[in-house]
Amino acid sequence: MLPTVTLRPFHYNGGEVIGLDLNLNTELEKEVRKLKGIKWSHRNHLWYIPLTREQYEKAKSFFEGKLSFDLRPLQAYLQQRKVAVAVVPNKKVTKAKTQLLLDYPLGPENLTAFENYLRLLKLKGYSGSTIQTYCGAFHYLLRLLGAVCVSTLTKEHVQAYLLWLLEKRGYSYANLHTTVNALKFYFEAVEGRGREFYDLPRPKKKLKLPSILSEEEMIGLIQKTENLKHRALLMTAYSAGLRVSELVALKIKDVDSGRMLLHVREGKGGKDRMVPLSQKLLFTLRDYVKHYKPKEYLFEGDVGEPYSTRSAQDVLREAKRKAGIDKKGGIHLLRHSYATHLLEAGTDIRYIQAFLGHNSLKTTMLYTHVSKLKIETIQSPLDRLNW
Repeated sequence: MLPTVTLRPFHYNGGEVIGLDLNLNTELEKEVRKLKGIKWSHRNHLWYIPLTREQYEKAKSFFEGKLSFDLRPLQAYLQQRKVAVAVVPNKKVTKAKTQLLLDYPLGPENLTAFENYLRLLKLKGYSGSTIQTYCGAFHYLLRLLGAVCVSTLTKEHVQAYLLWLLEKRGYSYANLHTTVNALKFYFEAVEGRGREFYDLPRPKKKLKLPSILSEEEMIGLIQKTENLKHRALLMTAYSAGLRVSELVALKIKDVDSGRMLLHVREGKGGKDRMVPLSQKLLFTLRDYVKHYKPKEYLFEGDVGEPYSTRSAQDVLREAKRKAGIDKKGGIHLLRHSYATHLLEAGTDIRYIQAFLGHNSLKTTMLYTHVSKLKIETIQSPLDRLNW
């Protein structure tokens, strides 16, 4: 029989690798070291190669007739990884994610449940961010269950789990609401249990008022941003009340100068909307496009790709520093300021709701709490009566 090498996946030097466990057979080391591209991990005490199909096939071909592979640890990891990576395609697997998949693998039934869960979320057209959030919450429960099948949980089990998250894990009310929605989707949509889980305990959400920039602070923010591209980006975010994901997804064709509208495509919930295009913004964008010559996306990063959300947040962070603004918040701070300033200017709140892309007017009503509209300017209906 050929000597056996066990293939063990792990994360090393910024990427996933396949470790070659010689099973204490020191005689094999001379042979293993001959493989081109193989390296030694001092931390794991294993020889390793990158975790790719190409590298695996090369190793398999090189060692054919000399030793055999025990593939069970590698196959188990790849099975777990396949589902986790499918949540956010093309995203690099982090060290923490690799360790999570190795330490807390899902049982066969729960792995199938997760696959069905992800598939239905995509079929129903949920946005990428919602899919990522829901899958994260559902995967956390599945990891805790271990060998217990999620389909066997009762309503009482789920209620106890939610209480544990709140009291023992320190979940915020917002996080708990998200978890409730994620679990409801599984039990109601995937398992078809109807509406029995709609009465899960939902703590009352605290009213947390957003930070708002004054108009003077907004002027300082723009004026202190000397880089034309960065200034155009901040002006676009503020002038249309955009989420950061909507901002970086804008394309040149979305700027309709003829109708003076900005087309926001596939916002939260996959909905399109039209927002008034600022005349001042249009002048700045024309100047910006003339100098930077973007090809498809309005704000492009490397090799024509859309500007990353992180880069956009960095632009605002630096602009706040230069303007001496210490209020917390990223691009969403500009969105909050946009809505509040519209309200203070007397814009009907239902128009603001449409511009922000809110499903419910209740969400938009939050800005009535931070608006500085004076109560004394509001006329009593009695005073409008003529007698």
